[in-house]
Amino acid sequence: MIYLKTDEEIELMREANQLVGKTLGEVAKHIVPGVSTLQLDKIAEEFIRDNGAVPAFLGYGGFPNSICASVNDQVVHGIPSSKMILKEGDVISVDCGTILNGFVGDSAYTFCVGEVAPEVKKLLKATKDSLYLGIQCAVEGHRLGDISNAIQTYCESQGYSVVRELVGHGIGRKMHEEPEVPNYGRRGCGPLLRNGMCICIEPMINMGSKNVAFEKDGWTVRTKDRKPSAHFEHCIAIRPDGPQILSSFKFLEEVLGENAI
Repeated sequence: MIYLKTDEEIELMREANQLVGKTLGEVAKHIVPGVSTLQLDKIAEEFIRDNGAVPAFLGYGGFPNSICASVNDQVVHGIPSSKMILKEGDVISVDCGTILNGFVGDSAYTFCVGEVAPEVKKLLKATKDSLYLGIQCAVEGHRLGDISNAIQTYCESQGYSVVRELVGHGIGRKMHEEPEVPNYGRRGCGPLLRNGMCICIEPMINMGSKNVAFEKDGWTVRTKDRKPSAHFEHCIAIRPDGPQILSSFKFLEEVLGENAI
């Protein structure tokens, strides 16, 4: 069942997602060599609560923290830890969610820690570019597969691979609603995109093989070949005048300046 949101609900979702963007901006200030991913988690949780919201990830399905912090070959769902210390040249995907006014916000960005190898930076840029190519296809009357195909076609043309086991999702009062939003697929297939649909598009793209492994902690997903992975996510609404991005990278880009991807 795909739940179509009203104009009022979409505005409430925008508020929740803008807070995610501001939280990522706050976290961005502290992504430097020597910081632990658990420190970043504490910063995010405090900021979310100080702004009248609740961390959406904390306790979700038993997840123990407020952000997912996935470093280098970790694709997604990395558990923040005092033992995971960022070092020069790392990349880290920070996935964050909030619950505000009964609605969920959800967004992710992969950050560079200091100077990163050019080939890794290129992976990050291609992944982020594919996100926006997918969003361009999120047009009323199109099919979900149009989004999926745009992401897959672009990333594979750049020599990268698309993770199959993890996908984007519908969002609203719950973090995961129908429909699933794969990053691979065929044009013209899948559910019809309708006004009021709200979805999270989140390419998870690997430098090497598409194959992933699930760690014993029950959450962390990493590349089988241990090559880097990148992850970017926006929450969008399907509207008559085109897709509206409800989340935002503006706040973190203001912090990063010319170092933004």
